[in-house]
Amino acid sequence: MLMKLEIIWERVWGGFKPDLLMLGSGLAILGVCGMAILAPWLAPYSFEAQDNSVILQVPSSEHWMGTDRLGRDLYSRLLYGARISVAIGMLTALAALVLGTLYGAISGYIGGRVDNWMMRCVDIVYALPDLLLIILIMVILGRGFLGIFLALTLVSWVTVARIIRGEVLKYREQSYVEAARALGAGHQRILFRHILPNTLGPLIVILTFRIPAAILAESTLSFVGLGITPPLASWGTLANEGWAAMKFYPHLIVFPSLFIFSTILAFNFLGDGLRDALDPRNRRTAG
Repeated sequence: MLMKLEIIWERVWGGFKPDLLMLGSGLAILGVCGMAILAPWLAPYSFEAQDNSVILQVPSSEHWMGTDRLGRDLYSRLLYGARISVAIGMLTALAALVLGTLYGAISGYIGGRVDNWMMRCVDIVYALPDLLLIILIMVILGRGFLGIFLALTLVSWVTVARIIRGEVLKYREQSYVEAARALGAGHQRILFRHILPNTLGPLIVILTFRIPAAILAESTLSFVGLGITPPLASWGTLANEGWAAMKFYPHLIVFPSLFIFSTILAFNFLGDGLRDALDPRNRRTAG
């Protein structure tokens, strides 16, 4: 396991050095995460502080990104909004990764009728419209961070399960697995010590693509009014608030949209770079 992590790290670091786009995307993501963590110290105003004297003010030296209809500083609200959007994106992606990995690994390793039954369950969930399922879950759990997190997790794990099942089906027939089985290794040891470590590369790539997908999904839910409840705000909530005044005060939607767009783009570029770095076929071609 440790050796596998060292090999993956060498490949990832080796991919960063020649790929400036991948490196820039990684730095941009670190910057967004840093802004989210340090929001209380970086924000010049409280995210809920209202000032009737500066309502709907355009960007200025006092308010770098202007103010909203309640006189709240938009830059400060974007920094605090990053905490919610990025947290939901990362936690949802991690939870979906864990759930989908366990489900797909067990299904692929056992095989036979159990595998067939488990994958038919995945097909049922996959066939349901995501938005409809999310709305139903949020009606039961209510709006808020927990409701969005659980709703997005429950609709996104199926893709991970399918991918990991395919990887496990491939690796369970390898000679080293047969050797471990012949030496008396149990099923749990074979699965978690000999098979799953070989899926770490694809898992890392899946994670980098699931995070922006979750951020976009949360932003979409917030934009249509199903997201975080005020006074808290995510990037999607801020974009929704700016939509109504877009014609006369475009800064209210331009800045939240830029944050969403640039963050998702950075994660996608990073995911593309990691996929190329961890793909043995690309390494053989390059060699």
